[in-house]
Amino acid sequence: MKKYFLFLFLISLIACNNEPSASEADKIISAVIEKAGGEKYKKAEIEFTFRNNKYTSARNNGKYEYTRTITDSTGTTYYDVLNNDGFTRYHKDKEVKLSDSLKGVYSESVNAVHYFVQLPFGLNDDAVIKELVGQDTIDNKVYHEIKVTFEQEGGGVDHEDVYMYWVEKDDLTIDYLAYRFFVNDGGIRFRKAVNPREVGGIRIVDYENYKTDELSTPLENLDDLFQQGQLTKVSQIENEILNVEIQD
Repeated sequence: MKKYFLFLFLISLIACNNEPSASEADKIISAVIEKAGGEKYKKAEIEFTFRNNKYTSARNNGKYEYTRTITDSTGTTYYDVLNNDGFTRYHKDKEVKLSDSLKGVYSESVNAVHYFVQLPFGLNDDAVIKELVGQDTIDNKVYHEIKVTFEQEGGGVDHEDVYMYWVEKDDLTIDYLAYRFFVNDGGIRFRKAVNPREVGGIRIVDYENYKTDELSTPLENLDDLFQQGQLTKVSQIENEILNVEIQD
């Protein structure tokens, strides 16, 4: 009988040791999300303007709906909706028929704006692969460097993109990020978070947006190039947050 219980104990111990544990990168990002708003993101309704277009987002524990109201160069106004069921464009309350390729383009355009506004939420999605690649110092502050890639399944049409996040070691905030993208001949961007503020319990930032034309540059080197003044500023990204509500 003793041998039997010893056998069960050993099996249970082996099973526990084989259970996947959260990596250091997972733990850091979870702490970053918690500090930035945590559970509030899951039931947040956010309304903001970006580059003269109005956006809204609504979440309810896995269900989401992103919208954009946009006016094109001809003065025609469209209302775009992206949710769990896909993308739809409306004009004067009537659905606009679009090819699958255009749906993909508009869908990614809407998603990208909401993605950056709601960072760091989303970095714990199932398709996200995180790796702590090291530490570095920017302006006398120590940062964790966390590399993010995506599984093909669930990672979206841009699943090949690669990101790098610089997380301030003590404050647990993402103060810088970089990414390598492959659409439209590809490129590299480096962003510095500016104007951090809390709205409705959620951390919101704007960005200074930089680029390098040296596409072979490793993302983890961009913070050094930034401090050396070797990156070119291409835009100022400002989000005017109109309203944030957390639903019960």
